[in-house]
Amino acid sequence: MVYTVQEIRALTPIRNSVEKLAERPDLDLRDVFLCHAWDDRKGVAKELHDLLESKGVSVWFSEKDVGLGVPLLRAIDKGLAKSRVGLVLVTPALLSRLQTEGIADKELSVLLSGERLIPIVHNTTYEALREVSPLLGSRSGLSTAEEPIEDVVTKLAELVTI
Repeated sequence: MVYTVQEIRALTPIRNSVEKLAERPDLDLRDVFLCHAWDDRKGVAKELHDLLESKGVSVWFSEKDVGLGVPLLRAIDKGLAKSRVGLVLVTPALLSRLQTEGIADKELSVLLSGERLIPIVHNTTYEALREVSPLLGSRSGLSTAEEPIEDVVTKLAELVTI
């Protein structure tokens, strides 16, 4: 797998954080928390989830981790607390949802407060992202316009797997 200089710069601190958390065997953490727009849950978010899990990455994904009758916000809160890294799947649907300040906006607020956030840009651009969320747009991440989603997943798996 080939990484750009920008990816190395952006992902190295996250890898360091993952390794530091791995030193705490008392924590039962998922590898990643997947933040996505509701509209993407059966499409690209599910594809990303399935590809990550096929690489041995444990993913907190609301579609499988929030049971019937479970309070959604509390389940998300627990998922965020028990994940090493937060992935934000940036799609046109997410950009639209962030402007309405829904659940994805709340997840993003939490993820932006730490140094364990990776944006995954899909079917949109960083320029469009910066118009909606300058803070998230300032974070370097990965883009499916630059490489296939399978390569993005391979990089993510290498990043979060101990």
